[in-house]
Amino acid sequence: MKYLFLIFFMNLLPQYAGKPFSRDGNYPKTFEDIRNEIAGYYDIAKAIIDLAVYGKAQNRSYERLAVFADTIGPRLSGSKNLDAAIKYMYSALQKDGLENVHLEPVKVPHWERGEEFAMMLEPRNHSIAILGLGSSVATPPEGITAEVIVVASFDELHRRAQEAKGKIVVYNQPFISYGETVRYRSLGAVEAAKVGAVASLIRSVASFSINSPHTGWQNYQSGIPQIPTACISVEDAEMMSRMSFRGTKIVVYLKMGARTYPDSASFNTVAEIVGSKYPEQIVLVSGHLDSWDVGQGAMDDGGGAFISWEALSLIKDLGLRPKRTLRLVLWTGEEQGGIGAEQYYQLHKENISNFDIVMESDEGTFKPSGLAFTGNAKARDIVKEIMALLLPINVTEVYDAADGTDINFWMRDGVPVTHQAPSNACLNA
Repeated sequence: MKYLFLIFFMNLLPQYAGKPFSRDGNYPKTFEDIRNEIAGYYDIAKAIIDLAVYGKAQNRSYERLAVFADTIGPRLSGSKNLDAAIKYMYSALQKDGLENVHLEPVKVPHWERGEEFAMMLEPRNHSIAILGLGSSVATPPEGITAEVIVVASFDELHRRAQEAKGKIVVYNQPFISYGETVRYRSLGAVEAAKVGAVASLIRSVASFSINSPHTGWQNYQSGIPQIPTACISVEDAEMMSRMSFRGTKIVVYLKMGARTYPDSASFNTVAEIVGSKYPEQIVLVSGHLDSWDVGQGAMDDGGGAFISWEALSLIKDLGLRPKRTLRLVLWTGEEQGGIGAEQYYQLHKENISNFDIVMESDEGTFKPSGLAFTGNAKARDIVKEIMALLLPINVTEVYDAADGTDINFWMRDGVPVTHQAPSNACLNA
């Protein structure tokens, strides 16, 4: 996390954001005035870079994250670990000397995967690595034994609907991009149930695999039977596809003990540096604290949460006071579809005109290449000028179409949003 350009951008922006980013597109100054004002922040930009990359804050966010991930571990929505994570961060933000540290209540889903097991019985015995998808129902206690039908797309499933009844649908969809391919994880069970399948197994939404299934949330639909669903590895999906093409009969035994409990109490975690001139105007930086239950959540989204925290820490350490309030929000329930962010939006949208820009870090904390931005053309021009100050660390690109689970609510209402752009992320710029 050495090159935390996002932190730098977050810290610069509050000092000349706000009205130039207003949705009516009006400027209080000419663009040349704004360009000159931005250039005037060169020394402050250098101070932030020096502190983050070379100074006492070097590797600080990494060390903070390592302690957090090692101490708390997985943080599934509704779990005791997530409760512990929120308490940990509440205390840590207070100790860091940030202002207005508080918790805002949220109701989040509570799902637990329980026992999971899958075995190919024909044409040979083979243990299948699986991870149940969030909100999946369980199999009957004795499990499900059924023949498999392998399809590469929803279109193929619909064409072969008569063959799918009473079978386990295995999706071996090709990976195109996360945004496009994730539809199979989200809707695979629903589409399989529509044609009478008894369960669905989805090829993990990943560009490569080391026999590692991925989990994630999936969505049932009203009026459609709920069937058990899980992800399998790319390797097993490809193997069963090859078998199917050869006309080989495949039989799989599936047992899942997933359970859904009543929604649990949780919190969004908030801290601020209050603006000196326009305290009611908000520049919001964010990441999410919750994670899945099968890893530490260090990348998704511990890294994003902690570099967002670091943004405020750097400002505080340098003794800077932004003109507008810099607000950190660590969301809860993101993995279930942005539950915490949606409830925060509903609570604060009546003051939406005070939100100058909303930022999220949830693409992985790799070496950055630039910033994805959604907003009007004049605001984009300003962002490009700001990014030019990042030339010393070679992070100057401004990409199109920022979006993210936790910021889409604001984006749809016309508030400018940004998302970091790692150099090894898939970008459609």
